[in-house]
Amino acid sequence: MLAPDLVSIASRLRAAGCVFADEEARLLLSVEQSPAELTAMVDRRVAGVPLEQIIGWAEFCGLRILVAPGVFVPRRRTEFLVRQALGLCPSDAVIVDLCCGSGAVATTLAAVRPDATVFAVDIDPIAVACARRNLADRGLVFEGDLFAPLPASLTGRVDIIVANAPYVPTDEVAFMPVEARLFEPRASADGGDDGLDVQRRIAATSSQWLSPSGCLLVETGQRQAAQTAEIFSLNGLLPRIVRREELDATVVVGIAI
Repeated sequence: MLAPDLVSIASRLRAAGCVFADEEARLLLSVEQSPAELTAMVDRRVAGVPLEQIIGWAEFCGLRILVAPGVFVPRRRTEFLVRQALGLCPSDAVIVDLCCGSGAVATTLAAVRPDATVFAVDIDPIAVACARRNLADRGLVFEGDLFAPLPASLTGRVDIIVANAPYVPTDEVAFMPVEARLFEPRASADGGDDGLDVQRRIAATSSQWLSPSGCLLVETGQRQAAQTAEIFSLNGLLPRIVRREELDATVVVGIAI
């Protein structure tokens, strides 16, 4: 069996609606595999499976983050959340990454701040296993619901809490791209009626975990940012909204007061 070549793969991907068909074709060809395996990978991509789940990794902040099938794929816009966190945390910070998914945010923060103490949490066991592979010996990953599995000894000691929590309103999940809607956990997107249910739960509990002047940083939607900031205020945090247009990225930062 002859292996598909770059032109034929790119043609199939382009016909399936892949915007970056040539780049994706090169990435698929870069994986060591038999012709039959390559054809199967192309078939999966044409069916809508995220490229990162097929090749097994995603580029994030210059790192190669392992991504298992069924795990939320880290988005480029979330790099803005990382940069905001890095600008606020000292080298020896205690950092908690909630709703960590593959652990992309925690792994990047640990790589840039090697003296930091990093913890990550996700409720999905598949994501937790993936995050543990990425974070390796640079931090600890817990399976559970938000703060629940964290050691009680962290109470009042966390300098930075970061969260790319779900923020898509339930009624809008059906309009998401097929690769996110069918091949990533619904819980990684569905944030309840207004998209902010999980953010409310995080903000309501964060103060007891944050150190004096510690910070909570949450990625949110641009049209929801004012509501997120209000949620922070109601829970004793001084909020500010930061935005990066070219990434379509919005982060609300809340400082413990």
